[in-house]
Amino acid sequence: MCGICGFTGVLNQTIETQSVLTSMVESLRHRGPDDSGFFQTEGVALGMRRLSIQDLDHGRQPMVSEDEQIALVFNGEIINHQPLRGELERRGFAFRSHNSDAEVVLHLYQCFGEAFLSKLNGQFAIALWDNRKKSLLLARDRTGIKPLYYAVVEGSLLFASEIKALFQHPRFSKQPNVSALHHYFTFKNIPAPMTAFAGVKMLRPGERLWFSQGQADIKRWWTPTFESSKNGMGERAAASTLHELLSESVRLNLQADVPVGAYLSGGLDSSAVVAYMRHHSEQPIKTFSLIYSDEVEHKRGDRDAARKVSRRFNTEHYEVEMSAQSLLSALPHVVDAFDEPFCGVISTYFISQLACQHVKVVLSGDGADELFGSYLAHRLAQPLDRLLSGEPYESVLPSVCPRDRARFDELLQRADSELDLRMQLYLSSDERKKQYQGERLRGFIDRYPSSQMVREILDQSATADALNRALAVDFSGLLPDQVLTFSDRLSMAHGVEVRPPFLENSLVDFATRLPGAYKIKEQRVKHILKEAVKGLLPSSVVNRPKEGFILPINQWMSAGNLLSFIQDTLSEERLRRHDVLKVSAVTRSIKRLSAEQRADDAPLIWSWVMFQLWWDRHFA
Repeated sequence: MCGICGFTGVLNQTIETQSVLTSMVESLRHRGPDDSGFFQTEGVALGMRRLSIQDLDHGRQPMVSEDEQIALVFNGEIINHQPLRGELERRGFAFRSHNSDAEVVLHLYQCFGEAFLSKLNGQFAIALWDNRKKSLLLARDRTGIKPLYYAVVEGSLLFASEIKALFQHPRFSKQPNVSALHHYFTFKNIPAPMTAFAGVKMLRPGERLWFSQGQADIKRWWTPTFESSKNGMGERAAASTLHELLSESVRLNLQADVPVGAYLSGGLDSSAVVAYMRHHSEQPIKTFSLIYSDEVEHKRGDRDAARKVSRRFNTEHYEVEMSAQSLLSALPHVVDAFDEPFCGVISTYFISQLACQHVKVVLSGDGADELFGSYLAHRLAQPLDRLLSGEPYESVLPSVCPRDRARFDELLQRADSELDLRMQLYLSSDERKKQYQGERLRGFIDRYPSSQMVREILDQSATADALNRALAVDFSGLLPDQVLTFSDRLSMAHGVEVRPPFLENSLVDFATRLPGAYKIKEQRVKHILKEAVKGLLPSSVVNRPKEGFILPINQWMSAGNLLSFIQDTLSEERLRRHDVLKVSAVTRSIKRLSAEQRADDAPLIWSWVMFQLWWDRHFA
């Protein structure tokens, strides 16, 4: 088994392929030992840089079949590779490696063709050349843990695990994708399959692409379904099943020939993962947390809770101290790691910088929020549905958490539908973006509204369960395009592989079929998950409010710590380089922030800052 820092390739290229491929591979981010490999035959070339996790001596890639008709580069971890290997051996396949999941993937394709994808459990981005068909297969895992980008240039297909690798091709012209940029100011990221660069696309979770004779054929091979069926289980049985599934997932994700640790925020999700790790590991667990040098509201509670969990499970605990100044120092590296504008959570960069000094693999709690319900959109989904169904406001209000009631009333004044409510909870609605759009964006917001993307997910939802519909939106968008994006990009910037046990196949299939009433019950978020782990964790950890690895950027901005940096980054001279943002609107918001020292506009201003840094990095 191996984790690959990045892979890349070109198909049907007429120029000197090896030199281009070498440049593309070298452009990939890598902080571990350099283990590069190349495969080239007529019409195709594959390359990779590998972060070795298992089968360190025999898992080298590209992996090529004995008859040299199939070649594979593979980024990720297949956690069920051992039983799959046994099945293939019984079918007569011989293995040259000792424990390589890449060779398992290669033989699975030989045995089952494209259907092999449904047998894989884990995280992956795959590029597979079939010389008999003269076709290339690209495929991405079910939930989008690993990235996969592609572009067609003069009839040739370029693909890579990072956009920056594509820039090395001499015929690739780097241009901004203006029609997609405005979505960033709603979602805090560019939603797949679009990217910030014209001509570059991202394969969506659960998609595969066949490329042959200059044509691409794309389809979904897996789609999440939040069907709201109890599977015949009562609540107690569901909690017990969830406990067993999560325990087994953690066990599978611990497979490695290198040290494995865990991110620990002190919240429910990461604490539960650490508890199961301790159960399955004979060695002390290494855990990693963020603390803050500045006095930041709520963050002392995170630190204390993480330390309590560490003591409970006797972990080898490490902390990294953050400040506004250390954020500013790291921003150029963060912007370079993403390749696209991004203003979501970037804490993973700092904690991975710490973790890489001790481990190569960490387990995280990613995915639990989007499966079991935690965010404001989830907490308000059921009350809003009752209102829309005709129940009077007075009877619905008691079901809203007291801390959310003011926000609930505010939203009701501006939203009268499921879609309207959701759009008000994003960074900027389509209408609000028009207030600060520059001439370069004019017209794109109306022609390609961000609300249409959310509407399509809601329309495709197979359930009438209000909470599961809200979860389906975030599972299909926020989770792969933002949560898993920052986790992968910022950890791999330091050569650390992140594995999210909550996204194991069986656990996801089980959780998506649970009714919303099991997930948020009487204002208790993640109810069924808390019931599943309540015997493992201190009650103070199970029931404490969620914080997670969220940097206190809004507080730093409102306190003035970042003001001079913001004013310089969003100066009129720099804004006029692109005319994406209206200078007068940006200047007015910054003055209000400076004068009132309030965080109301802070998230929006930070999105402008991160966009400007990205633009300057690529187009200034």
